[in-house]
Amino acid sequence: MAKPLTDQDRRKQISVRGLAGVENVTDLKTNFNRHLHFTLVKDRNVATKRDYYFALANTVRDFLVGRWIRTQQHYYEKDPKRVYYLSLEFYMGRTLQNTMVNLALENACDEATYQLGLDMEELQDIEEDAGLGNGGLGRLAACFLDSMASLGLAAYGYGIRYEFGIFNQKIVDGWQVEEADDWLRYGNPWEKARPEYMRPVHYYGRVEHTAEGVKWVDTQVVLALPYDTPVPGYRNNIVNTMRLWSAKAPCDFNLKDFNVGGYIQAVLDRNLAENISRVLYPNDNFFEGKELRLKQEYFVVAATLQDIIRRFKASKFGSTEFVRLDLSTLPEKVAIQLNDTHPALAIPELMRTLVDIEKLDWDKAWDIVVRTCAYTNHTVLPEALERWPVDLFHNLLPRHLEIIYEINSRHLERIGKLYPGDLDRLRRMSLIEEVDGKKINMAHLCIVGSHAVNGVARIHSEIIKATVFKDFYESDPEKFQNKTNGITPRRWLVMCNPGLAEVIAERIGEEYIRDLDQLKTLLEFVDDDTFIRDVAKVKQENKMKFSAYLEEHYKVKINPNSMFDVQVKRIHEYKRQLLNCLHIITLYNRIKKDPKKSWTPRTIMIGGKAAPGYHTAKMIIKLITSIGDIVNNDPVVGDLLKVIYLENYRVTLAEKVIPASDLSEQISTAGTEASGTGNMKFMLNGALTIGTMDGANVEMAEEAGEENLFIFGMRVADVEAMDKIGYDAASYYNRLPELKQAMDQISGGFFSPGQPDLFRDLVNMLMQHDRFKVFADYEAYIKTQDRVSTLYKDPKAWTKMVIHNIAGCGKFSSDRTISQYAREIWGMEPSLEKIAAPDDPR
Repeated sequence: MAKPLTDQDRRKQISVRGLAGVENVTDLKTNFNRHLHFTLVKDRNVATKRDYYFALANTVRDFLVGRWIRTQQHYYEKDPKRVYYLSLEFYMGRTLQNTMVNLALENACDEATYQLGLDMEELQDIEEDAGLGNGGLGRLAACFLDSMASLGLAAYGYGIRYEFGIFNQKIVDGWQVEEADDWLRYGNPWEKARPEYMRPVHYYGRVEHTAEGVKWVDTQVVLALPYDTPVPGYRNNIVNTMRLWSAKAPCDFNLKDFNVGGYIQAVLDRNLAENISRVLYPNDNFFEGKELRLKQEYFVVAATLQDIIRRFKASKFGSTEFVRLDLSTLPEKVAIQLNDTHPALAIPELMRTLVDIEKLDWDKAWDIVVRTCAYTNHTVLPEALERWPVDLFHNLLPRHLEIIYEINSRHLERIGKLYPGDLDRLRRMSLIEEVDGKKINMAHLCIVGSHAVNGVARIHSEIIKATVFKDFYESDPEKFQNKTNGITPRRWLVMCNPGLAEVIAERIGEEYIRDLDQLKTLLEFVDDDTFIRDVAKVKQENKMKFSAYLEEHYKVKINPNSMFDVQVKRIHEYKRQLLNCLHIITLYNRIKKDPKKSWTPRTIMIGGKAAPGYHTAKMIIKLITSIGDIVNNDPVVGDLLKVIYLENYRVTLAEKVIPASDLSEQISTAGTEASGTGNMKFMLNGALTIGTMDGANVEMAEEAGEENLFIFGMRVADVEAMDKIGYDAASYYNRLPELKQAMDQISGGFFSPGQPDLFRDLVNMLMQHDRFKVFADYEAYIKTQDRVSTLYKDPKAWTKMVIHNIAGCGKFSSDRTISQYAREIWGMEPSLEKIAAPDDPR
């Protein structure tokens, strides 16, 4: 049980956590008991911890509902332009504490639960993560929802309510084992089913061209049932909506033509339709062209567009006399943002709606589509780009295939006029690729069908213009923009690191939580001994707390005075967890050689999930755990080096480990990580970064000063130059004795005594066909890690560098990112204005 607040703690009433007014606390206790009794039908004598969590969640939700209704009423009357953020992933994590932070209820709830004899942290730990995402792309969507609400934008997140989110990871004998994430098992108190807005979604069938127009007939129908989750802004009384669709079979599913005795089977077959929203595909930066995945992509798009058009038509300009029938004003009232190519079918689906159903002519419809849609690109890795086989489309979405062919025909006609005779350019720019069977290039569809295309960090946006989308940039340069990613400071500072948030607030006030640029005024305190001491003290407290957590959950004892060196992210070759492994082995060998030297003690933590079908990534996990087995049990090394694999890394674990980290590992090959957002979370929470000039690291170095990050290794230009001459792994292996020793230990079975050739595939990959050039950056990485160790021995100099980093974080708020999307892509103006609370007079 967590230590109860002392009276002194409670008197302090940390300001950033909201005030615990007597009326608030009394109301909360009354409502808590009411929910326990009437909602959960439980007596205090038989209630479980889970019952108490649900009672608290329902109590906090009550504060949301009035604001939610009033916000939607406000939008209905004012009729603002609305933005629809379409994403196949929303990696939300837990909701309770975030809601309390944004509604300024945290202290009142703490006090109320304390008075009821309950422990707030224990109750929070009962909530399941909503793990409806793989990593960066899904978590970005969640941060964006928080910022859109905090900036007063009329915004809606649309996605799929997966019954099973990202798998739970167990490490068994050092190997990853996947378990289904049954996150809805006990119910979800934050969602509200909306059967009144159920929508049909069609698949298969055939196309008829008639005198009255085109008809898509003989389709199979699946119903999309929406579930709404409230998204509160930060203390502005605005509550937006995330609407997630769940698949339901219609009542007559397979019953229209069942024969005698086929009734039971027909009912059982309803599962086939409902499988559409069953499970999240667990791939990060990898395309798997399965029919079920294409069904999911069309499902979210078809249901969402019906909803968008229904809402557009029903908007009454604050009066009851008008219904909008003229769809030509759609782009003035609706912006659709496509989070990667996964919702790309919004483009042909909106065309189908406008042309086939609303009977607009093609050119008018196309103009509306392009002015409404915008596309965010998230990767340049070729294996991640979506290319759907034409045959699959022909079968599943025959009308959309026709529309895509027509879009392509007109697109190529335009390019042909711009570049007469350049047939190779036409081939490169076609939406249909002809190599290895006909495939639809979804990124090309997105670029052609959008008025804005953006990358997610400056370097990434430059790379897409210069390489993958070079031809498109040449013909439409005005479409291409940059929108560097950001993170919400509510979850990623105030909520997960209240100690640091308070130390900052004591110096510069609380407004920085809404305007993160204000952090730069912390530079005035960079030489203030008291501030330096306070920042270091918070870090040490966070490390102690995380050490206790590790001891309880992993049964490992670690030295909280060691440097916490952390790499947490999806396991992928391009993220180069293998480079980290080589440093661990090198450090181990050096300590073994001279154990009496004054080493900087390190606890190296690596965490992240591997896609279940990604063999190399799973072998990387096994290598890390195997290195840990040797290092952690070597008495010569003792406390100087520990290696811990953080099992089941997820949003909730990130909220614990990031505030406790000293060193953040951001070591992808230059030109491969589009942006990264974990890098920003570590920076905001007082860790220093060791990293390559990749993704947003480049801009982090610019904001904090390159001398305040540990930057190493090849730049993009160096990687390109090496690609021209060819990367020769053996030359590094032969030239660098410590690298050779480490590789020989891996290949010789030093870390797998029972199975000497266990890591043969990894060794072979590193030596023969490593696309990400691990050895090329090894020497620079080791030297830079030596500089890190040296600086860590000077706590004051280290903490001053930390302060420079925190002060440079302003740019990396998702509030800044969203303000730029709003002004430069969506044609909307963000606002920090508060609307009236439900209990205020209107």
